[in-house]
Amino acid sequence: MTTRRLAAVLLGIGGAIGLGTAVAAQPPVPTPTTAVLVNLTIKPDIDRSQVIKVLPDEVRETVKLYLDGRIQQWYSRSDGRGVMFILNASDVASAKAMMDGLPLSKANLADFEFTPLGPLSPLRVLLAPAPAGAGKDDR
Repeated sequence: MTTRRLAAVLLGIGGAIGLGTAVAAQPPVPTPTTAVLVNLTIKPDIDRSQVIKVLPDEVRETVKLYLDGRIQQWYSRSDGRGVMFILNASDVASAKAMMDGLPLSKANLADFEFTPLGPLSPLRVLLAPAPAGAGKDDR
């Protein structure tokens, strides 16, 4: 890819995210939800002994969700307050239903934040037809 073409692509992506007018003027294409990021934090006023009692069941149920392909990835929070999940879910409602079934949720020991995730929509600019005269070596 030539330097000018690369610059045009980067400007196009910038326009798609609101930094320009030519691409931003096109009607937006809805971004489908393909996963949901879940931030599970233990409530701050909860006695840790309560969490320890529930933890074996929580781990078993979480492993079941993983083995069923419903949890794509999971991470421990570095601050020790909970975990982050990336769920294979097409909407927040189904992600909430999954988390509501976990023992920490049932015991009201955790808070949950849900963020729908989807493809990086500004990349659609790369699929637009090339302008007339594009493709020439214009280094």
